Amino acid sequence: MIRKKQVIPIIMSAALACSLAACSGKDGGTNAAAGSASASQSANPPKLTDLKYWVANHTAATSQMKTYAEMGMYKEMEKLTGVKVDFQHPPIDTAQMQEQFNLMIVSNELPDVIEYNWINFPGGPQKAIKDNKIIKLNDLIDQYAPNLKKLLDANPDWKKQIMTDDGSIYAFPFLRGGEKVRVFFGPAIRQDWLDKVGMRMPTTIDEWYNVLKAFKEKDPNGNGKADEIPIYLDKDLFNIDAPFLGAWGINNSFYQDNGTVKFGPIQPEFKSFLETMNKWYKEGLLDQDFAAPNAKLLDNKMTTDLLGSTATYNGGGIGKYAGLMKDDPSFKLVAAPYPVLKAGDPAIWGQKDFAFNGIGAAITASNKNPIETVKWLDYAYGEQGQLLFNFGIEGQSYTMQDGKPALTKEILNPSGGVSIQQAIAKYNRATWSAPFVLSDDFQVQYMALPQQKDALAIWSKPTAERKMPLVTPTDEESSKFASIMADINTYRDEMLLKFIMGAEPIDGFDDYVKKIESMGIDDAIQVQQAALERYNAR
Repeated sequence: MIRKKQVIPIIMSAALACSLAACSGKDGGTNAAAGSASASQSANPPKLTDLKYWVANHTAATSQMKTYAEMGMYKEMEKLTGVKVDFQHPPIDTAQMQEQFNLMIVSNELPDVIEYNWINFPGGPQKAIKDNKIIKLNDLIDQYAPNLKKLLDANPDWKKQIMTDDGSIYAFPFLRGGEKVRVFFGPAIRQDWLDKVGMRMPTTIDEWYNVLKAFKEKDPNGNGKADEIPIYLDKDLFNIDAPFLGAWGINNSFYQDNGTVKFGPIQPEFKSFLETMNKWYKEGLLDQDFAAPNAKLLDNKMTTDLLGSTATYNGGGIGKYAGLMKDDPSFKLVAAPYPVLKAGDPAIWGQKDFAFNGIGAAITASNKNPIETVKWLDYAYGEQGQLLFNFGIEGQSYTMQDGKPALTKEILNPSGGVSIQQAIAKYNRATWSAPFVLSDDFQVQYMALPQQKDALAIWSKPTAERKMPLVTPTDEESSKFASIMADINTYRDEMLLKFIMGAEPIDGFDDYVKKIESMGIDDAIQVQQAALERYNAR
């Protein structure tokens, strides 16, 4: 956990500009790309003036600006460093974003920095280094990133998480510095609807079924119409730390059970989960649009008093809707416990991040100024950078009170139908991700509402003991694993929808399992098992 003993003002632009242009006596290269920083360049590196930076956008930002270049912290960074950043944003849609990333990677025209979840790179981050797409950063960090180096030296478990099995550091990481910032997602339900139908908070799958039936039949929104949608769980939400699916003790991918790797979608428990979701779908309890995720449609259903429950984020869900619905005193969306099958059993699955979740800013092999880019990225991990990246601009998004940063009333209680998350997005990316260390100090203020603090406590209870760490297969394993899982994941996702929607009878589950087995899932499990054992030995 990172705790700042004191907070000092942002250093003057001249000082930072001098630091970024400072001479250095060693070449920071660790491969062909980094090695391109010649001895003469290292002795007298050119001043970095512009940077091409590819990064996915966020809906909270798109509602406020066209590009991150308009964000307060990046405008401040430009003043401090003289570096103008050309942000390249792919489409918000996940599939379109991935398609653009894939096309970019196979081309020879890479931006200077790519921020991405590198664990998802085909073949893993080590393959990206081997293919000369991104550069290994170990020596560059040791020589030119004193802030990040200090943090990693003080937190060896963080270093273990951000490297490959051979010890390569491949990106400047987004890190969740404390326990309070690692739990932020879970089931949520309308407490006011529960009160209207006279039912208690559900804790088991059977109790959830009874509550959803009541939502469907007892007109909790009081408009005299049978228009209530009891629960919204789109297909993507089945993949995020197993809300509801976790009641069966499995997830929708790989997990570990006492050190043994298993694949959730072929377990007998997965069939029971599908039977339940199929029943909910047929009875109109599960949103009929679940197969086509649409964030705007979800927002509309929640804010027009049509939706009774979902799985959502603490800030970007409970907090957002509380802000959007603040003129409706009856609206009360609150956290619900991760459900179990048997009352009293502890919940195993729940969202609980590691310090590192795979997202980081990598320097590409096309970057002509890797040393100066490292220095620019390293600023975020220093004391002043952490203040900027967590709280934004002093006097605008925060003020100093008794030596500590405090978010302003305009941020915590925005006007004009703007949510807190959207208000903060004008100044920084602290409510989703960026290459910096997210602070508990920010999280405590951001989760200011009582229902948000309750959510933190409620969603923290699952043990998450079966969650796989961010393992990295070897190059040989990666190509084999990627080839196997590309087809398996496509087939799994298709069949998930068919089973739930009734296009495929549940009786066909055994044939579905045999099909996945014939596609090589045992080999993929062996890859994950070996990678887990290597990770544990790092």
